[in-house]
Amino acid sequence: MLIRVINPNTTASMTRSIGRAAERVAAPGVIVQAVNPGSGPASIESHYDEALAVPGIVEEIVAGDAEGVDGYVLACFGDPGLLAAREIAHGPVVGMAEAAMRTAAYLGRSFSVVTTLARTIGRAQDLAVQFGVAQACAGYHAIDLPVLEVDTDPATYASLLEACRRALAGDRSDVIVLGCAGFAGLAPTLQNDLGAPVVDGVAAGVATVRGLIDQGLSTSRVLEFARPPAKEYAGTLSRFAL
Repeated sequence: MLIRVINPNTTASMTRSIGRAAERVAAPGVIVQAVNPGSGPASIESHYDEALAVPGIVEEIVAGDAEGVDGYVLACFGDPGLLAAREIAHGPVVGMAEAAMRTAAYLGRSFSVVTTLARTIGRAQDLAVQFGVAQACAGYHAIDLPVLEVDTDPATYASLLEACRRALAGDRSDVIVLGCAGFAGLAPTLQNDLGAPVVDGVAAGVATVRGLIDQGLSTSRVLEFARPPAKEYAGTLSRFAL
C-alpha cells in the first residue's frame, strides 16, 4: 500500500517532519511518501494562501495517480482543496482536520483545538460545522506563533503545552486536537505531559486512509464526486484541463 501525504506548502523541512510523524503510524507493508508542491506558498495561514496552494495539491495527486498511489492525506489543518482532490484522485483522500476532529470525537464527549495563529480559528470553526462535529468542539485556542517558526522557536513546546492545559481546564474538554501540521510528532509527548488524549491530524489522516483502503473503499462517483466534466482551461491554468 502506497500513501502519499501532501504538505500543501513548499517548505521542505516541514514536509520531512510530517513524513516522520506519518511513518510512525504506518502499518507493516504501508509505504508513506511525504511530498510538497514545487510552487505555492511557503506556509498556509490565510484564505489567500489556501487558494494558491490548491493547484499544487492537484498536481501532486495527478502525479501520484500516475505512479500508483493508493490514497492521499492532505497535511494542512485547513484541508485546502479537499473536495477537488476527491473528485480527481483514484483512491480515497483524507484531510488532516477532518480526520483529527472525527478521531477526537471517538475519545471523549468534547475536544479543544489548539492551533498557531488566531486568524485561522474561523476556518477551523467552519470545518467543524462542515464535518458535523461542531457540537463536540468545546473551544479553539491559538499560541500566536507563525507556522514557519514552530520548528525554530525554542519556546514552541512550552507555549503549546500551556495552551493545551488552559484549553482542557477552561473548556472542560476531554481531548486535544493539534490544529497545525507543523505540530506533527508532538502528540505523544504532549499526551504524556497532559494525561489526556492528544490527536495529531497527520497520524489520524494516515490511519484513516489506510483503513479505507484496507476495506476496499474510495470516494463515491455517483453524483457530486464524479469525474469533473472535460473542458478547456485558459491561460496559465491550461495544463489543468482534464
